[in-house]
Amino acid sequence: MFNADMQYRYMGKSGLRLSALSLGGWTTYGASVKDEDTTDSIIKHAFNSGINFFDISDIYEKGEAEKAMGKVFKDLPRHELVISTKVFWPMTDDVNDTGLSRKHIMESIDKSLKRIGTDYVDMYFCHRPDPNTPAEETACAMSDLVKQGKVLYWGTSEHSAMQLHAATTGAKEWYAYPPRVEQPQLNLVARHRYHTEIQPAVEELGMGVVTWSPLASGLLTGKYDNELPEGSRLKRSENLRNSYLIDDNKERVKKFKAVADDLGVTRAQLAIAWCLAQKSVTSVITGATKLDQLKANLGALKIEITDEVSKRIDEIFPPTMGKKS
Repeated sequence: MFNADMQYRYMGKSGLRLSALSLGGWTTYGASVKDEDTTDSIIKHAFNSGINFFDISDIYEKGEAEKAMGKVFKDLPRHELVISTKVFWPMTDDVNDTGLSRKHIMESIDKSLKRIGTDYVDMYFCHRPDPNTPAEETACAMSDLVKQGKVLYWGTSEHSAMQLHAATTGAKEWYAYPPRVEQPQLNLVARHRYHTEIQPAVEELGMGVVTWSPLASGLLTGKYDNELPEGSRLKRSENLRNSYLIDDNKERVKKFKAVADDLGVTRAQLAIAWCLAQKSVTSVITGATKLDQLKANLGALKIEITDEVSKRIDEIFPPTMGKKS
């Protein structure tokens, strides 16, 4: 697939090209969005707009996101899709149905492939680091999946720079395929770790980067300026609410509106455009519960983050945002 209105970027030093904007299934398809027609219209519009990368995980609504998105994928040309899913979190209470052991990886991929309805996934992510499993065990298991054709590339998510180096080193020592992509959180209120730790590491290792939560669970859209809407993500999740919904952040988001207004765009579009402009970013994973949200998000591709705009944004959200005290 090629769409002139979409940007396509190489995933690090690999030969795989991803759409700069991608669509993810976290807390949406199979969860807050259960209507099949809505899911179908959003995913197909994304595809027709040039999005080729679709991100899922087995843990998203305990497999329901994989099923919901997979049902739509059957109507689309598989070779034009880049589909990812993830492994780590427990899907049952079985002692081995968790982590990044060889057993859990090998069994989880087959279950995910069945739910999605595909013979392979383009990317398989270690959803979190596993302190109880040696890096070489995980790397060799992932490498075997690549050799079997069930996975084309494997990656990591929310790994530290040290863990990224360990995964790469472990793979090389065991003559295995190394991880080729990291999936970290990146947004204007959680940026310090990316700038100071993750970006330098992925650049050194030649890894691609696909980021999540560009809107900080909706905070950066302005929807929480004055209230906590019923049914909203921060209303549903106490952990996210405690992380993002603090007075200091709310005031920054209100100031951010002036920058967006001067550019004639929404705060959501500007926040996504800012993520797209960050060094080493391959693709920004967005979410959408309505077709209009997806259409609006696509407008971020047309926004240029000039030095002047970047400076104004940094004054509101300095590079230290998200730094642990």
